[in-house]
Amino acid sequence: MNAPAPYALVVVDVQKGESVSDTPGIPTTPGRAERIQRIVELVAYAREQGTPVIFIQEVHKPSLVDIGRELDGAEGPHCIEGDPATELVDGLDPRPDEFVIRKRRYSAFFGTELDLVLRAYGTKTVLLVGGLTDVCIHYTAVDAHQHDYFVRVATDAVGGSSVEAHEAALKAIEYLQRDALVTVEDFKRAMAEAAPARA
Repeated sequence: MNAPAPYALVVVDVQKGESVSDTPGIPTTPGRAERIQRIVELVAYAREQGTPVIFIQEVHKPSLVDIGRELDGAEGPHCIEGDPATELVDGLDPRPDEFVIRKRRYSAFFGTELDLVLRAYGTKTVLLVGGLTDVCIHYTAVDAHQHDYFVRVATDAVGGSSVEAHEAALKAIEYLQRDALVTVEDFKRAMAEAAPARA
């Protein structure tokens, strides 16, 4: 059995078509291509350091039977099963021993096995990247906090539905955990420092 992994990199909804960017008239934060490249490189680095990588993918049936109240807000139908836009972006290719967790709600914890997987790894700190900051990142961070994990969000590897919403969500996350907001470079340092303990 492997030694406990104090960190796990959770890649949230880095899919070919972001739900909000596919809905006309809703602004998005700029720099998506750069964030995706940063995330792809971070995944490679995490693997090198022995940090578990968990991929989260929002998926809904074409009938929308499983979408619940998600259409009550600004978003239209999104992340439809079978739509190429729902697949993970090119360059994010989960390995056979890595988990790809499909979710039907915004939080990656809600109705999924994420907590079980994190506990199996022995994870204490959840490292979040992806999108959207004000939706799936925010709600996943809140649920990680309520499951008693430390939460770290790479502010340079998340993007929101607008600059204002992105910044407000980061403030809300920091309200829950004062050390939550970090950078990709902070993630890398933490992984590198933890790596010898797992060797």
